[in-house]
Amino acid sequence: MAIHTAVLLLLAIPWFTLCVTRVSAQSPSWDTHAAAGRRYFEEGRYAEAEKQYLEAVRKAEEFGPKDSRLSVSLSNLAVVYRAQGRFAEGERLYKRSLEIDQSAPGAENLQVATTLNNLAVLYRDMGRYAEAVSLQRQALAIDEKALGQNHFTVARDLGNLAGALEKQGKYAEAEPLCQRALEIMKEVRGPEHPDTATILVLLAVLYERRARYAEAEPLNLRSLAIVEKAFGPHHLKLAPILSNLAILYQTQGKYDEAEPLLQRSLSIYEESLGPGHPEGAKVQTSLAGLYVLEGKYAEAEPLYRGALATMVKALGPDHPQIAVNLNNLAVLYRKTGKYHEAETLCQRALVIVEKALGPDHPYRAISLENLAVLKNEQNKNVNVEALHRRALALEEKALGPDHPDLAGTLNNLAASYHAEGRYAEAEKLFRRSLSILEKSLGPDHPSVVAVMDNLANLYASQGKRREAEKMETRASALRARRPE
Repeated sequence: MAIHTAVLLLLAIPWFTLCVTRVSAQSPSWDTHAAAGRRYFEEGRYAEAEKQYLEAVRKAEEFGPKDSRLSVSLSNLAVVYRAQGRFAEGERLYKRSLEIDQSAPGAENLQVATTLNNLAVLYRDMGRYAEAVSLQRQALAIDEKALGQNHFTVARDLGNLAGALEKQGKYAEAEPLCQRALEIMKEVRGPEHPDTATILVLLAVLYERRARYAEAEPLNLRSLAIVEKAFGPHHLKLAPILSNLAILYQTQGKYDEAEPLLQRSLSIYEESLGPGHPEGAKVQTSLAGLYVLEGKYAEAEPLYRGALATMVKALGPDHPQIAVNLNNLAVLYRKTGKYHEAETLCQRALVIVEKALGPDHPYRAISLENLAVLKNEQNKNVNVEALHRRALALEEKALGPDHPDLAGTLNNLAASYHAEGRYAEAEKLFRRSLSILEKSLGPDHPSVVAVMDNLANLYASQGKRREAEKMETRASALRARRPE
């Protein structure tokens, strides 16, 4: 019994910055449009914000091609396009804005850093993580030199750099940057400010990635309380926090607590951004993954397929997020016996991950492991052990020796050994998997029961009736404690 399921989509909240500039007495019309655009954007009224910023660009062009007001207007319009998922249009505007900024006296000025930061956030959304990290480091260096080590803007840069590193799977490198950003933010903004909540969300994501669930939950709950108090129960800023908290509960097997949070998050995204936005599609993917875990396959498939179509349209066919969606749909097809379709999706996902993220990213391990499980279930045992072993090496390097993803791969390799009659090797791996899961997810998690069932079957295959009955009794007791 394979216990790998779907990839969970945690949402770290990046910081983009609307730009401002000093206004001359001769430009009241530009100022009026710029201020209106900012107001509409902050209210989540993106169509109205776009109209105002387009007018601001038109007015600013009258001041000359190198005027700072044109740079500001272009950058702010790009922020709106990013929020709308119009990434290619946003990139063009940011590059034009950056060209103006860098032609001004003193190329390492704060406006350059702001545009670099915003372009880095956009590249992060587009899956261009190495470029995002490079730009973010440049922005951080400029801001630290100009503002000092303990400025709000430096905290913003640190948070965004940590978020980009998280996307690369560099969790250990990201965490101290995030901790530093949090300390600065608490000092300059206060512990209950929404900007502090943004850093708390990112730190919770990093803890979850490393299976530190007990540390992640209070951070999510605290950030949710801060943001809801500041903006109300329907604001867009709540949606990613709700999703992350839901995914944390889902990982811990608390499905009844996860579903209403995902539904609420999806409702906020659709109300604020419309039904075809990639952020909403990420929540659809997570909700579908929950339905798969609950065995609601018919409900999961249209959500997965709809989310995949949205992502391909918004991000293109080679974005790393597409690989996540393909893997998740492949898991569903495997569970419903559509092995050929599942294997095709897994192979496609593996190509995307290797091209976009490199050979050492933990997402590659997921694709390899899904392929191994598929081949094993179809009795295609050629190279199955090698696939499992490659996945194990990647997961142990990226996630450490005690992560539940590693436990899933150990369980699956043990099941393969069981089928081959390699009982001693299978028992050793099953027991290591069980130990990791009990430690990381708790003794009552469904995956713990799954590995216990596998161990009981292994003992029964060897005629070890006493050991089998003992393990079956433990598994039955755990099942009895869980609500149906």
